[in-house]
Amino acid sequence: MMKPAFSTPHPLAGDKVQLTVFDRATFDIYVPSVRAYTAPAPSNEALKEGLLKTVALFPHLAGRLAVDDHGRRFLHLNDEGVLVIEATVSADLADVLADGMAANFDDMYPTFPEENVGAALLQVKVNRFRCGGVVIGTIAHHYLGDGHSFGIFFTTWASAVREGKNFAVPSPPFLDRGETTVPRPTPTPVFDHRSIEFRGGDDGHSSKPHAVVPMDKIKSLTVHFTAEFIADLKARVGARCSTFQCLLAHVWKKLTAARDLKAEEFTQVRVAVNCRGRANPPVPMDFFGNMVLWAFPRMQVRELLNSSYGSVIGAIRDAVARIDGKYIQSFVDFGAVADMNGEELTATAPAAGTMLCPDMEVDSWLGFQFQQMDLGTGPPCAFLTPNLPVEGLMIFVPSRTAKGGVDLFVAVAEGHVKEFKRVCYSVDSSGCRTKM
Repeated sequence: MMKPAFSTPHPLAGDKVQLTVFDRATFDIYVPSVRAYTAPAPSNEALKEGLLKTVALFPHLAGRLAVDDHGRRFLHLNDEGVLVIEATVSADLADVLADGMAANFDDMYPTFPEENVGAALLQVKVNRFRCGGVVIGTIAHHYLGDGHSFGIFFTTWASAVREGKNFAVPSPPFLDRGETTVPRPTPTPVFDHRSIEFRGGDDGHSSKPHAVVPMDKIKSLTVHFTAEFIADLKARVGARCSTFQCLLAHVWKKLTAARDLKAEEFTQVRVAVNCRGRANPPVPMDFFGNMVLWAFPRMQVRELLNSSYGSVIGAIRDAVARIDGKYIQSFVDFGAVADMNGEELTATAPAAGTMLCPDMEVDSWLGFQFQQMDLGTGPPCAFLTPNLPVEGLMIFVPSRTAKGGVDLFVAVAEGHVKEFKRVCYSVDSSGCRTKM
């Protein structure tokens, strides 16, 4: 267990930080990630020294999840430390990556704690390969922060390693979680958040009840989209659009086609939306914590498959646009009312083995600054995710092998894999045929 050394105690040292309504809306899980660096890679000591310098700026990472007298969990910034495990691997990194790391992936990061309360919230495993390459696997509890937050953490850690003794401590991140959840004088939620972000009321944001199947019935696939393929997609849209929007529209179409759904069924995508810049007033983009809500673009299967890419992107944009300052304030007010009433809130997190079909869920890591994760000998040669436990879950990540390309990690039902692989690169000018 490693603890950061402070020249003076951090201003938040010892604080008991209540979970915000954004924290409680996210998953009560540890999230793994793995980054691989080819030789020559920095020494383990350099990695650990850089880690401690970075954690000193993010005191939540060295804290613990605890429970108060009312049975509610909170983040105790008690500086109990970060767990660091060092391991050696009697193989060359290039061989492991060439063979695909899926079989060994779980060995690359620490084992998930049996009990979240009291466990180290950030845990790191440094895997040193025979060739001198290194794989850094981390698990971090989602209550600490969202993907945007950990992008800030990882790039700061890389900078601390790269610069060594010359590390210039950056301006501290924005850490005041209370400022992200200020209710109105009279909290007045105007949307049905109990049915959207939390379990409780009618689930108005599922097209139909979701089945749960054995995990071996769900296959994790990686799809590589080249810069040329993405440019072709954007050209067919006929208007400006982001890489994320055009790829989501494409994959929504193709996975729906592979599922062979009935034309009259409805399908939707749960899209993670960063609320920092959408709140009123806006929250600083360097806020470390959770500030994500979800948009739900929804279309009938017949309409989705026969619509142009531009029309599908329009549906996605319209849904995301509804996550505005008014919606975010309503969500904050809902949390305040729940707190006043002593209500427990349970997030709508799907269990492992859930079949989201006919729906999907997407997260984008396209904003991750991989070039800034350079440890001094180059950026990571691979950024890997675990096998996705929920059918229909997908993550977009910048390609590490092709400039301007994008890798898609997606979980597909066993029976849909062959057809999805067949159609996933087919680009239709307007739509594709649907089952009538």
